[in-house]
Amino acid sequence: MKHMPTTLRLGMFIVATLLILATGVFLIGNNQLLFGSTFRVKAEFQNVAGLNDGADVRIGGIHEGTVRNIDLPRRPDEKIVVKMDLRREARAVVKKDSIAYIKSEGMVGDKYVELSFGSPEAQRLSGGETLGSEPPVDMSDLIKKANQILDTTKGAVDNIQDTSGNLKSISSKIDQGQGTAGKLINDKTIYEQASAGATALRENMDALKHNFLVRGFFKKRGYEDSSELTQHEIARLPAAPSMKTFQYDSKQLFYKPDAAKLKNQKVLNEAGKFLEEKKFGLAVVTASTGTKGDTSKARVLSEARTVVIRDYIAQNFQLDDQRIRTMGIGKSEDGGEGGKVEIIVYPEAVKGREGPGGSAEKR
Repeated sequence: MKHMPTTLRLGMFIVATLLILATGVFLIGNNQLLFGSTFRVKAEFQNVAGLNDGADVRIGGIHEGTVRNIDLPRRPDEKIVVKMDLRREARAVVKKDSIAYIKSEGMVGDKYVELSFGSPEAQRLSGGETLGSEPPVDMSDLIKKANQILDTTKGAVDNIQDTSGNLKSISSKIDQGQGTAGKLINDKTIYEQASAGATALRENMDALKHNFLVRGFFKKRGYEDSSELTQHEIARLPAAPSMKTFQYDSKQLFYKPDAAKLKNQKVLNEAGKFLEEKKFGLAVVTASTGTKGDTSKARVLSEARTVVIRDYIAQNFQLDDQRIRTMGIGKSEDGGEGGKVEIIVYPEAVKGREGPGGSAEKR
C-alpha cells in the first residue's frame, strides 16, 4: 500500500484545523450573542462586586444574555451602569418591572447578573430601558458581621462564667422563700397572680406579633411605632391650585396589595427630579387603597405608603424635605382595585404648617 502524499496530508491537516477553529468561533460567538437578534437593557448599581464585561446574564437560571460593558459614573453621586444584551425571546418574560441582581457561582465563583421575571400586566421592553436593581451581597461585609457575632458570643459566654458562682447563693435564697422570686415559688397566691399576668402578657405579645403592621410594614421598613407614620402628616390639601400632579397605580410601585415595600422606585425619579429642579412651596404625597378589606388596616397601609415614598424622595434628591408632607386617605373608590398614589406639587405661595396633622396655608 502506497504512502499518502505529503501534500494531501498537509491539506487534510489544514482543513481539520480550520474546522476546529470555526467551531470554536461559533461556540464563543453564540455564547456572546454575536449571531442572533438581541436587544439591550441597563441596570444601575452602587457597587458591582467584581462583575466583569462578558459575564453571563441569566433569566430563571438560564443563560439568555451577556454583560456588554460596565460604565463608571461621571459624578460621585451617580451609579455604575451595567449594559446587557439579551436574546430577543427574553422579551416574553423580562418586563419593565423586572429586577436585576448580581450573584456569584458559589461563595467565591464568577459573578453574573440574574434578571427576575416581570409581572404579566407590566409593559414589554422595547430596548434601552433601565431596570430596577438590588445591591449585591458583599462577602467582606458578611465576614465582618460574622466576626462581630463571634465576639459578642464570646463576651456573653465570659459573662455567664463570671456569674455562675452566684447561682448557688441565689438558688438557696429562692428555696428559703427569700426575695420576690422565692415568694413567687413558695407563695401559691402570688404565684397564681403572676401566672395570670404572664399569660395575659404572652397573649398580647402573640397578637402584636401577628398584627398587620408588625408583620408587614414595621418588619420590612424597621419602624418602631405607628407615630412615625403621621410624623409629616397634613390634615387636608391646600385650597390653592397645584402646579403639577404625579399619579401612580399602587401595583406599579409596591410588591403586594397589602405591603408598603417599594419594588420599582425608579418610577418616582421623574417626580423627584422635578422637585429637585423646580421651586415649589409644598408637595403632598397621598395614597389610597381600594374599597375592600378592613378600614383601619387600609388607613394604616395608605399612611405607610406615603411615608415610604416620602423617605425615598427625601433621601435620593437634593431638596428641602420639610416641604414634603404626607396624607394617608385609606379606602377610596377613586383608588381603583389596588389603590393609587399621587404626588401633588403646589407653588411657592403655598406652605404647610409644622407638626403632624397640620393644614396648609398661603404665605
